[in-house]
Formats: sequence, C-alpha cells, structure tokens
Amino acid sequence: MHIKWGALAGTAGVSFGITVAVVAAFALGVLALSRREAAREAAAGAPAGAPSGGGGGPALGAAVVCFGACAAAVGYGLYLIALT
Repeated sequence: MHIKWGALAGTAGVSFGITVAVVAAFALGVLALSRREAAREAAAGAPAGAPSGGGGGPALGAAVVCFGACAAAVGYGLYLIALT
C-alpha cells in the first residue's frame, strides 16, 4: 500500500480552510444579530422626535446571508458524504 501524502495534505488543508470559513461566517452572523438587537434597543429608547436609525435591517440581512452560507456548506458536505 502506498500513501499519497500530497493528496492527504491537500485534503487536510482544504478541510481546515472550509472549517475556518464556516466558523467565521457563523461568528459574523451572530455579531450581526447582536448589532441588530443593539440598534433595536437604541431605537426603542430614543426620544419621540429622534430618527430611529432603521431598526437594524441591514444587520438582519447580513446575518441571514452568513447563516445561509453556513447552511449551504453543511448541506453540501452532507451531499458529498451521502450521495457520492
């Protein structure tokens, strides 16, 4: 039996890179949700005539994109495991 060390190292490198990317995307999604919550709290505590600041709509969009990317990566991994 001959081990292809280059292929093994390449697979380990790609796996590590994807893992770091998914964790970073998830962390950015949680950060976006916390910023949205902070914006909503600030808007709720503002005086009646003050501008509301949007209530954190763009932060919610960013969180949806980040969590969607995480879900897509997990779904693709499951697809590779189950159907290939």
